[in-house]
Amino acid sequence: MRGYDPGAYPRPSVAVDVVALTVEQGSLHAALYRRAAHPSRGRYALPGGFVRLDESLDAAARRLLAHKAGLSDVFLEQLFTFGDPKRDPRGRVIAVAYYALVDAARFPRRRDGLVMARVNVPWQGETGGPIEAEDAEGRPLPFAFDHADIVGLAVKRLRGKLDYSPVGFQLLPAEFTLRQLQDVHEVVRGEPVNKDSFRRRMLASGHLEATGSHEHNVTWRPAELYRFVRRSAL
Repeated sequence: MRGYDPGAYPRPSVAVDVVALTVEQGSLHAALYRRAAHPSRGRYALPGGFVRLDESLDAAARRLLAHKAGLSDVFLEQLFTFGDPKRDPRGRVIAVAYYALVDAARFPRRRDGLVMARVNVPWQGETGGPIEAEDAEGRPLPFAFDHADIVGLAVKRLRGKLDYSPVGFQLLPAEFTLRQLQDVHEVVRGEPVNKDSFRRRMLASGHLEATGSHEHNVTWRPAELYRFVRRSAL
């Protein structure tokens, strides 16, 4: 390292942004917070921030998700690196995006500046592209930076993984019904699935274990409860 001058080369900043997704009331939601400072003041951003010099990318994602969204010990996976030179007016900022999947019951409800935004996907299947977001009253939430594209890519990734991975179980509580599992798949895919074939496929997957219990406090016939059994990597 003798003779090496780190100041001789440009040093871009590195940030992480996390798309925290959940399913509630028949819709896909993401955690966003309203920026109080420039740039993009008043617009809505993903939980994120700059990576410290002494931490890994994964550690930074976990730290910022806990600090800004109050979420920890959730499914978290690296998504993509966004490096357009003009993506941030503050300078050269490279963002490594992650996505997290969370049971709706664990989503923070009362946290300053944080919004549980409804995600509207204007494209079918795995076409991909930016998405739109709105608040509980249906008012549009303008995104900061390129975060609409980041959320769109997270939705595309999640839709694709449903076909070969049990990742959808991460959006459910520890015990759930087959109806709840089907609801999650339909919301993520943005289209209905055939009830009978879906249930046969799920029951034959080896990822379901009956708990021996049924749901309670319902006005319909109580359905059997299941739990997720991991058989492979997510």
